[in-house]
Amino acid sequence: MLRLVNVNSYYSLVHVLRNLSLHVYKGEIVTLIGANGAGKSTTLRSISGLHPVKEGKIYFKDIDITNKPTEQLVKLGIAHVPEGRQIFWPMTVMDNLELGGFLICKNHGKKQLKKSIDEMYELFPILKQRQNQYAGTLSGGEQQMLAIAMALMTKPEFILLDEPSMGLAPLIIREIFRVISELKIETGLTVLLVEQNANAALRIADRGYVMETGKIILEQDASSLLKNQEVKRAYLGRDKREIWE
Repeated sequence: MLRLVNVNSYYSLVHVLRNLSLHVYKGEIVTLIGANGAGKSTTLRSISGLHPVKEGKIYFKDIDITNKPTEQLVKLGIAHVPEGRQIFWPMTVMDNLELGGFLICKNHGKKQLKKSIDEMYELFPILKQRQNQYAGTLSGGEQQMLAIAMALMTKPEFILLDEPSMGLAPLIIREIFRVISELKIETGLTVLLVEQNANAALRIADRGYVMETGKIILEQDASSLLKNQEVKRAYLGRDKREIWE
């Protein structure tokens, strides 16, 4: 579904992505793990058109989307949840979801928009309780749920998730990752996930790539990466199974 072929990206004169190649099959959850500064977020930003690709190609369903405007990618079925919970703080939860569903409303009307919002409330029941609350007053976990729900309102086939667990309590992390897994099973959603909590990411992923200084240094199925002693030592840290128990 998604292919990156020898992608190179820069910040000014700094060479961030170096001949980066990876692929994601339809219906997979694939995670990128690596140290801070390895280029994981830049990879997602390059895919979604937020950061220019200097060399190389990016294909989505065999369509060349290299450096395509973000709004075109949304229409093709790609959604991006950036790091930092980028929601509209002075607006209510309902307002944010309606903004996320702009294309649904435009193409299919208000009835379909309401149906899609109700689906988000089923995924994240706390958002229904908070629907009239200003987004800026939500907890960190609730804001992350809202950011994901806004992306899902575009009805994507493919979603890019950047650090969804950052700064959240284990119980909230478990809830967010449960929803991601359920969406894959129930809707066939394809996910490329960047996550510092490598243990959590690999427990729901099908495959993983390890990045170092802008390059892929290892690709394995998720269960193998969890058992890989070098990966454990460098990226996994202590066992965090309590998140799932």
